[in-house]
Amino acid sequence: MAKTLRDELKKRHRFESVEQEATLAILRTGDLLENRFARLLRDYELTPTQYNVLRILRGEGRPLPCLEVANRMIQVAPAITRVVDQLLALKLITKTQSDRDRRVYDLGLTPAAEQLLKNLDQPVLDLHASLLSSVSKADLKELIRILELVRAGIVEP
Repeated sequence: MAKTLRDELKKRHRFESVEQEATLAILRTGDLLENRFARLLRDYELTPTQYNVLRILRGEGRPLPCLEVANRMIQVAPAITRVVDQLLALKLITKTQSDRDRRVYDLGLTPAAEQLLKNLDQPVLDLHASLLSSVSKADLKELIRILELVRAGIVEP
């Protein structure tokens, strides 16, 4: 049987509420998953945030305004400019001034980024499968449904 969060954290007392325990369980699990993905991406000299930007651009199939990319990120990236600068230095994206609005810069993928993403596709899918292999498909669908409820209930400030 899996260890409880209380056991993992070596917590002597009960959680103050089931909501506290659930929140901490989500955070702990997210951290473990993120660390495993970061380890894989490190082998390709990418951070999870950089990979997320590249995946967003590939998914759209065309250049996108920088702020649009930032809005689609899995994790909020307050320093999107820094991530963009890093990807430009790695020659994985292009940055061009928009014809429609000179204040806007569009980001696109380079051929090197397309190849890098192709090289990462199977290892990432394999990692997804490996990390969640102990959970049934039905339970994964239920987890997705529950997490959608949680996100829907979170009001942005």
